[in-house]
Amino acid sequence: MRKLFQPKSMVALLGAGLMLFSACNLNRKSSGEQNDAGEKLEKARVEEDVREFVYPLPTSFEVTEMLNRVGASYILTLSNPVSNVERYLTEKSKALNLGVYSADLSYASTYNQKQATIDYMDVSKKLIDALNVSAAISPDILDQIEARQDNKDELVDLITNTFFDTYEFLNQADRGAVSMLVLAGSWVEALYIVTHITEDTFKNKEMVAIVMNQKASLNTLMGLMEVAKDNPAVADVMNDLQPLYSIYNSIEDGSITETQMSRITEEVYKVRTKIVE
Repeated sequence: MRKLFQPKSMVALLGAGLMLFSACNLNRKSSGEQNDAGEKLEKARVEEDVREFVYPLPTSFEVTEMLNRVGASYILTLSNPVSNVERYLTEKSKALNLGVYSADLSYASTYNQKQATIDYMDVSKKLIDALNVSAAISPDILDQIEARQDNKDELVDLITNTFFDTYEFLNQADRGAVSMLVLAGSWVEALYIVTHITEDTFKNKEMVAIVMNQKASLNTLMGLMEVAKDNPAVADVMNDLQPLYSIYNSIEDGSITETQMSRITEEVYKVRTKIVE
């Protein structure tokens, strides 16, 4: 397993069960501490947490796999068009849309959409290069993906590891704020797809459950971004997510109303439109 850098500024969040990645102050434990069995166990637990949430792609795969299981159709027009990649000129827009495209890549590969999978990996790689983190991934990643198109498990593992490497590279390079923007873009796109795949989301219990499953991940995301809120781009995204955060946390006992569902759908549309436009 990879060794992850552990930021001291995240200790309080770690104690609450949140994951380790800070926008700054990334430090390794001393060799003596690493030899301690308890410390190793804690590091292993943290790395598993990272793979389950902090690293963006598994969350997207989880959401889109849920859609697949409940029989929701694949709708290409829900994804951000690959042609839009030329619009993203700032570091903020590149990072957010790398997250968006990673969710679109998850969506396409989950539904075995071979050409779309290649296309979304292609634009993701363009943004990875533009963010100067191309050293984190294999130069022949597109060929590797194409070679695994008929083996979904191997394809998912390859894509997952590719984006994990990118995310980890950003954090190790002291660019944790950028990695959080990637995560935010991925979360927004996944929720956007879920809430716009049908006009009758509220009437479908399985779809409602998928939407409600995103409450915990949003709360964790906001907690992680709080660490980097001095970064203007992160603060701006937190502000954009605040309405969704408020709606989700106004829902009592997991019993969402039709009005609350409509508001979530409207607010994620607004945030997502601002990201991809």
